[in-house]
This record gives sequence, C-alpha cells and structure tokens, in this order.
Amino acid sequence: MTGNSISEVWYTRCPVPTPVGLAAQLGYLDEGFRKDGVTLKSIIDSPDRNIRQSHFDHTLDWSFRHGGNVPPIRARSEGRKTRLIGITWTDEFQAIITLPQTGIRTTKDLKGRRFGIARRPEGIVDFMRATALKGLVSALSLEGLVLDDVETVDIALSQSILSTQEGPSLFGLKRRQAYGEEVAALIRGDVDAIYVKGTAGINVANLIGAIQVVEFGFHPDAKIRINSGSPRVLTVDERLADERPDLVARLLGSVFKASAWAEAHPDETRRFVAREAGATEEQVLAANGPDVHKHLGLGLEPELVAAVGHYKDFLHDFGFLAADFDIGDWADRRHIDAFNRQAVA
Repeated sequence: MTGNSISEVWYTRCPVPTPVGLAAQLGYLDEGFRKDGVTLKSIIDSPDRNIRQSHFDHTLDWSFRHGGNVPPIRARSEGRKTRLIGITWTDEFQAIITLPQTGIRTTKDLKGRRFGIARRPEGIVDFMRATALKGLVSALSLEGLVLDDVETVDIALSQSILSTQEGPSLFGLKRRQAYGEEVAALIRGDVDAIYVKGTAGINVANLIGAIQVVEFGFHPDAKIRINSGSPRVLTVDERLADERPDLVARLLGSVFKASAWAEAHPDETRRFVAREAGATEEQVLAANGPDVHKHLGLGLEPELVAAVGHYKDFLHDFGFLAADFDIGDWADRRHIDAFNRQAVA
C-alpha cells in the first residue's frame, strides 16, 4: 500500500447476475473494505444524477464497476483512465421475438421485414441499441443473412437512461421495465420483430404471448453469444488500481468469496440474483438456466479478454466508440495474479 489514505470508495454494478452484486448482498464487500477503514458508497443508488452518471461514463476517482461492457468500453475509448481487472461470463436468454400475426416463424422469414431498434437521445452511450444490433447481427448470421437483408427501424425514445431511474412513473420501483417502447411498436404494427434478453426479455415475451423466432443466448459458438452482457467486466479507475492495490485485493477477495458461496448454495443464489435483477426466481431460471450459481466466477484468461475484444471491435465498426484502442493494454493482470499467488502461498 502507498501512503494515499482514503476514507471512501464508490462502486456500482448492473442489475444482473454478477459476483460483485452477490458480494454486496451478502455483506462481503462492506466487510472487506471496513477492515481498512473504508466506506463503500453506491453510485447507482445516489440521489445525485451527476454521481449516477458515473455508472455509465466511469468518471469518478476511487471507484469500481461490474456489469455490462458497453459503457466501460466506451469510457475507455474516450480516454477514461480505467483498468480491466476481471471478467465474468454468465450466459442469458437472447432472442428475436415477434407476434403471431406477422407470419414470421424462422430467421429466414426476417428477410425484407422491419426490425425495431430503440434509439435514445445523444449523451450516454446507447448500450441498449448496441445490444439489440449485435443480437440481430448474430441471429441473422446463423442463416447466412446480413444486416442489409432486413429493414432496421428506429424506435425513438425521448428519455435518457438516467431519466428512467427517477420520477413518479416508476411507481415506487428503482427502474422502468425494459423493452416497453419496443413492445409498444411491435403491438402497433410499426415493426415486425425485436430483440430481447435476460429476465426482462423473458418477462415481456411472456406478457405479450410472443413468438420466439430464434434464441441464441446459449449457442455453442461463443461469438454468437457475445454481447453487452456476455461477458461482463469488472473495471476500476486507474488511481485505485495503482495507488491502492491493497483495496483492489480486498475487492477480489470479496468477489471470490461470493463466487465460492454461490457454487455451494444454488437455490439461495437464484434468489439473490432475482432480487438483484428485480425479477422472480422463475424468470431467473428461465433466463439464466439451472446452473447460474456455477457461472458467477471471475477471471482474466486470454479467451475472456479476446471475447471482450471481439465485442469492442463490433462497437467500433458500428460507430459506438469515440476511438479504437488495444484491449490487451486495458487488461491489467497484476491484481488477479497477485491475489492468486497469495491464495496458494
């Protein structure tokens, strides 16, 4: 440890299955940092919108983030000084859905049809748009089709992602249900098909009695599954990584402790994941499968880094990044290697 004494660290995670989320719910994160006299403060739960924005642009010093990879990749492309210190791969339901009256039953039937993709206002990187676009490209590739074979239709959203996390229209919940606008466009007949994923995708598909055109979240080809949530990344700001590696070690210790707990407690893990995602246990089982407790680990193996790099290249090719960068330079193995050495010593 250096002489840089700090009293608080900011953290955030997406409302999805992550070992950081599990460690937070189990109390491991607070317990670990408390040993060094450090208080953890949640970015995403802050009443200050400027602080909450760091969930998406990674601007806060002394912070770490675990979740979908589009915002931290975008932040890195904009020159944010962050480090990639771990990767979690938890597969999830990803599908193209339609309504019975469209007559679409297979991916080949999408040719020449209207595919709806939401577009949010400029500002925060439009990670949901990037996710839907990659899902469409992956699905089409399974039948030898390309993006030009369908008509992509923008579904214009008036609110930023930060606006959907506040206000009376949430009816007391923390966030708005995903895919509302896309489903509305589908029901109106403005589009013929949309992409959905995760527990939220399962929920809306069930709600409207959708037809599943294709599901590929568990496809054997990793490049088909790769998307914003597959895999998810654990990133820290550069100051935390360089000046307080002891605190990064505390973070990794809490994460690995939570991962081990999950493997030994499958039913309880599904319950914790449901709470994290604002979903039911039944939806978690349907969206993530019966073995989600086995897929909340953390690593930085070359194949995991390459998977993040594959998606980074997709984001760059489709204009979601400010600039390209070397994914290998972003990955910082010092911390996980030091932790593993200490664990076997």
